[in-house]
Amino acid sequence: MQAVIDESTTREPVGLIAGGGRFPMVFAEKARSVGLPVVCVGLTGSADPDLAGYVSKFHWSLPARIGRVIRLFKQSGVKRVVMAGKVQKADIIHKPWKVFTLLPDLRTLRFWFFRKRPDNRDDSLMLALIDEFAEEGLTMDSALDLCPELLVRPGLLTRRAPTAREEVDISFGWELAREMGRLDVGQSVAVKERAVLAVEAIEGTDRAILRAGDLCRAGGFVVVKVAKPAQDMRFDVPTVGVSTVENLYRAGGRVLAIEAGRTIVIDQAQTVALADRYGLSIVAKTAA
Repeated sequence: MQAVIDESTTREPVGLIAGGGRFPMVFAEKARSVGLPVVCVGLTGSADPDLAGYVSKFHWSLPARIGRVIRLFKQSGVKRVVMAGKVQKADIIHKPWKVFTLLPDLRTLRFWFFRKRPDNRDDSLMLALIDEFAEEGLTMDSALDLCPELLVRPGLLTRRAPTAREEVDISFGWELAREMGRLDVGQSVAVKERAVLAVEAIEGTDRAILRAGDLCRAGGFVVVKVAKPAQDMRFDVPTVGVSTVENLYRAGGRVLAIEAGRTIVIDQAQTVALADRYGLSIVAKTAA
């Protein structure tokens, strides 16, 4: 991957659109360590307020204020933008009375009603948003260009390895998860004994795991999380971390299988240590 910015030759600020979780903070910390100025727009209700202490400039914005985000970046001389962190899509596009509760600006209304796209699946929306930013001279890059070390390497991460039966479920779930990704439905499936317990959709991986636990009270199931076959690394890259392990343990799952080289593991040392403490397996596999 080519770096977003060659930090040895320029100090042009990079824009960061920050959602929830640890990924935005990890990006901000890495940027600060290499002297790269970051202008961050934190999405209200999602971003960590502590980000303000790690970036050059910090602003809050409601998620439905595309015009405001663009304006803040342009005022600070930003030309390249990255996105990091979770945004609960269901809380935005399926919220009751969303026009009144989300307070969208005119740019967002124009985007929603007049920007052409085939549907409102994740990829369609994000690619349309990238085009919207490009109209203003803002190029969208992958946050991973600055911190590729977050992508997990292949191998067994934990002390406990999957059993032979769990390996069968991993193989079974892998093909299903890939197909769900190809359809842009979700990236994760939960399976046990070659039966599907839950398929991730708009709710996200953590809620899908908990739903699998409700449906499989005996526990011992496998969760498989993979990238889409044509994954755009600028957005929606599969991400796991401590909260994933906590939810897997709470739901009664035993194994987390992820795709090597295309999945972010946030705080990997802590995540693996927690899985070891709970007696869980985390394995990173390459696509067949």
